[in-house]
Amino acid sequence: MSKSNTNDPEQEEHINSLAGAGKLSIDRRTLLKGFTAGGFAVAANPVLSQAITTSAAGLEEGRVFVDVGDDDMFAYRTRPMHKKNPPVILVVPEIFGVHAYIEDVCRRLAQAGLYAIAPEIFFRHSEPGQYATVASILENVIAKMDDAQVMRDLDKCVEHAAGEGGDVGRLAVTGFCWGGRITWLYAAHNPNVKAGVAWYGRLVGNVSPLTPKHPVDIAAGLKAPVLGLYGAEDSGIPLDTVEQMRLALTKAAGSNVNAAASSITVFANAQHGFHADYRNTYNSTAAKQAYNQALAFLRGKNVL
Repeated sequence: MSKSNTNDPEQEEHINSLAGAGKLSIDRRTLLKGFTAGGFAVAANPVLSQAITTSAAGLEEGRVFVDVGDDDMFAYRTRPMHKKNPPVILVVPEIFGVHAYIEDVCRRLAQAGLYAIAPEIFFRHSEPGQYATVASILENVIAKMDDAQVMRDLDKCVEHAAGEGGDVGRLAVTGFCWGGRITWLYAAHNPNVKAGVAWYGRLVGNVSPLTPKHPVDIAAGLKAPVLGLYGAEDSGIPLDTVEQMRLALTKAAGSNVNAAASSITVFANAQHGFHADYRNTYNSTAAKQAYNQALAFLRGKNVL
């Protein structure tokens, strides 16, 4: 499948608007959501039949607009229908954006008692769902992402959650792949975060004006403890980089209680994306163990 046709003037306007040219109306943003196939990003295909669907019974769910100042950002939000002031968790997506899997993760967390919100964090550039390959997403979306802007947009999600009655005094953040790296960074950014759970997020890398620091650089600045969940067979995140992060946490532990309370678990026989049940790298054993660890970690940090 090729990249969607950007010669269409109306579609070009949609993409330009997402890049920050102004606030979009609901109907135009909804059209952009049509670039995904079957609820999953095009580049994520083929989608395996093992993909989990979590019931929305007892939940309030759907898309909301988050006012980020210069624009509106879509987010998928779900929360327990009859629970007053539920704790809040930001769910930062993979490079594929907020597709069916991320929405299902939000429902799982809401069934556990959390207000879960997953922002369309890439909206300033373009919708990842329109691209047919990972390489094209990396080139056209991820390479343009500004860490500082991402932090500000996530802060706005927290404000939105508070406005809907979420208890941001019990704030957590979790993320997958690209979102796993952001989880570490956000735990060093927002002093109101109580816990972070980072799923196979990159820990080291080249620095640039858009990505001036990586998780290994911010261990001493953590404002909340983080649980890192990684795969022993992840070819994209070598185990030596995991060890670098562990060493950074150990070095920072003497002066930073949050670094001391952070930890990393590496799951045997697990590849990158081992929690992503729609992908062929899904490992049900590691996924279940890691998810149970994540919930236990949130309980231990008084989020749940």
